[in-house]
Amino acid sequence: MSFLIPKPMTRRAILRGAVGGTSLGVALPFLDAFLNENGTALAATGAPLPLRFGTWYWGLGHTPGHAITPKTRTAAGIDFLEECKALKPYEQHLNYFGGFNMPLDGRSNYTHFSGWVASRTGSAPSSNSDIPAPTLDLLVADQIAKNTRFQTLDVTAAGIPRENYSARSTNSRAAAEASPEKLYQRIFGFEFADPNKADFRPDTRMVVRKSVLSAIGEERRALFRKLGNSDRARLDEYFTSIRQLENQLDVQMQKPAPNMACAIPTAPRRDGAEQNMPQGLEVDTVIANHRMMAQMVAMAVACNQTKIFNVVFSDNFSHMRRPGQTYTHHLLTHEETQDKELGYQPVAFWFNCRTMEGLATFIETFKNIREGSGTLLDNVLIFAATETNYARVHSLDGVPVFTIGRAGGRIKTGLHVVGNGDPITRVGLTAMQIMGVPIDSWGTQSLRTSKTITEVLA
Repeated sequence: MSFLIPKPMTRRAILRGAVGGTSLGVALPFLDAFLNENGTALAATGAPLPLRFGTWYWGLGHTPGHAITPKTRTAAGIDFLEECKALKPYEQHLNYFGGFNMPLDGRSNYTHFSGWVASRTGSAPSSNSDIPAPTLDLLVADQIAKNTRFQTLDVTAAGIPRENYSARSTNSRAAAEASPEKLYQRIFGFEFADPNKADFRPDTRMVVRKSVLSAIGEERRALFRKLGNSDRARLDEYFTSIRQLENQLDVQMQKPAPNMACAIPTAPRRDGAEQNMPQGLEVDTVIANHRMMAQMVAMAVACNQTKIFNVVFSDNFSHMRRPGQTYTHHLLTHEETQDKELGYQPVAFWFNCRTMEGLATFIETFKNIREGSGTLLDNVLIFAATETNYARVHSLDGVPVFTIGRAGGRIKTGLHVVGNGDPITRVGLTAMQIMGVPIDSWGTQSLRTSKTITEVLA
């Protein structure tokens, strides 16, 4: 590997420009010019590539017997069934954890709530709003999230900001960003008006039309002249991905043509009762939101804007619905008749398949970003989990969990880990220890554990 730069560039290098009189900066991904000759550490300081941690949440679990074949002991190889077949190409980048239990010590199972709280805080909630301890992502953030622009990035593709699964306590629950446009604005520092409001001002759209790439054009060209071929190719991939996002967002920023048949409905009541909740987003909208958000989150991580992220594909009551239908995914898990020949609820199962395809998209997005001698996926650990095993009966034992990524080589992958009834907190404890959190036990009462899952440690 050879460089055309007289001295190593620092990781703090940033391209600067202006749009409409507003200054802006675009961070850069890790280039060869930042790294040592092995591509494993920063050239200027000798420090290793940073580790990052994220969570990926989906609602309503799996379809038992149709997602992943159970095993009796921990071993390499994961038998993905129809519901999870989209994950098969990524088997060597993830682990599956099955057969772990979630004891509540006599407390009620607050449906679609107790599961995520217990697995992420290590404690069973005492009510359907109680979050008794910080979630594991924030414990990791306290350890590694210094010197980044965002301590965490919290996003949801499901359109319900309050349904985020990161919190310090009951009264300190983060809201997630539900808009791809606003997420883009947050990451790149822009402020623009809602294009669907009456006071829509076309001149604010220059942010997307002109684009950050145009604003930093001169610096970008100067940087290209300094770099070797490998870094030029990497930057070209990076800037191309930014341009694609801008083009996607530009379409959404255009004000729709007037339509007299269009009338804004009365806002739904939000009194906490499930039957008064809005009927949710169409599944195709969720998938499109998630795809764009995955790209932006991955870009933010690659550019050191954050080391911690939380992504929600579908909320715990999964308000996703099919086009033209009012029944949501959640309602279908209770109301849909089980097909006698198939042995499951076919439409609810269809939603579960779309969800696992979403997880595959998320993995692919991180895998496609080159970093050092590998990919961004090699330097992250993603805790992907849900709140129930089988949504039809609200079961908590056997709640499925995945870890994704190699955490800088600290974790083995491609394993099916069998819990044998141990508390699910073993997974969270192990993940936090891998990320450097200085704890030797985690959880309360029957969820308390000090047993690291040593089989996954590299």
